[in-house]
Amino acid sequence: MLEIKNLSVSFSADSDVLAVQDVTLTLPDKGRIALVGETGSGKSVLLLAVMCLLAKNAVVTGEVLLNGEDILKMNRKQLDKIRGALISYVPQGGGASLNPLMRVGEQVGEPLVEHQGWDKKDSVAKSVEVMKTLNMGNEEELAASYPHTFSGGMRQRAMIAMGIIAGSKILLADEPSKGLDEERVSLVVDSLNRLTEQSLLCVTHDLMFASRISDHICVLYSAAQVEFASTEEILNDPLHPYTRDMVKAIPENGMIVDNVGFAPSHDDFGKGGCRYKHRCKDCTAKCSEMPPLFDVGDRKVRCWLYEDKN
Repeated sequence: MLEIKNLSVSFSADSDVLAVQDVTLTLPDKGRIALVGETGSGKSVLLLAVMCLLAKNAVVTGEVLLNGEDILKMNRKQLDKIRGALISYVPQGGGASLNPLMRVGEQVGEPLVEHQGWDKKDSVAKSVEVMKTLNMGNEEELAASYPHTFSGGMRQRAMIAMGIIAGSKILLADEPSKGLDEERVSLVVDSLNRLTEQSLLCVTHDLMFASRISDHICVLYSAAQVEFASTEEILNDPLHPYTRDMVKAIPENGMIVDNVGFAPSHDDFGKGGCRYKHRCKDCTAKCSEMPPLFDVGDRKVRCWLYEDKN
């Protein structure tokens, strides 16, 4: 189980410019959560913070508990033991993360060499097995190939295989469908949905992709967590004004855009109030204060509209 508690990230100790602000969520055993929001909302920074992969000038507060232990307090040696073995990360544009000079099978099997002391031959054989579980096709041939021969979708699936080969039960995936056509997106969806023994925390811009790979959705807007609910509730009965507008704007719902405008710049974050107030039809004087995250049944919503339902 992965628990994120009051996680905030800035890139200067004395700065009120937050890249992530006060995010709290729990990824249960075999749970599947999609992190959804527009560019600049903090999704990718959140994943990097969980893995302790941010730049040295990042200031991270809160807790990230992996089976009760705070990842943020671990030293480099401890982190090296859990990365790839207990928790794995598939970066955005996964193909660029593959070594062009190494065969794919060697790279997929590398976590076994690093964490469990396997020799290269056995690790490559195991990589073929894992790629078969993801139904990649022609797995022996793929394992012997170099990354440049793979499509973007195949490279993403190879990265997923690498993430789970050493037994990791938690997979963090950053935009695994980005830049792919619908056919290749469907292959990535299929691969992720075959991970029945793993928990998944996946960043995406695409609500329909999220609907295909998640059971819950966490919505971020301008660094703040604004809503958390089941995927079905988010798509069929969104509560936060931003979530409502986002759901209406997807192509399947007619691309209805009522509130034009842009998210505030990070320089404006310190001015206080709800980040969506300038675009929200329900805005009141109360919105000059940042609302807390209210409990609405099993859901969480950061909006003053739900103060009396908390």
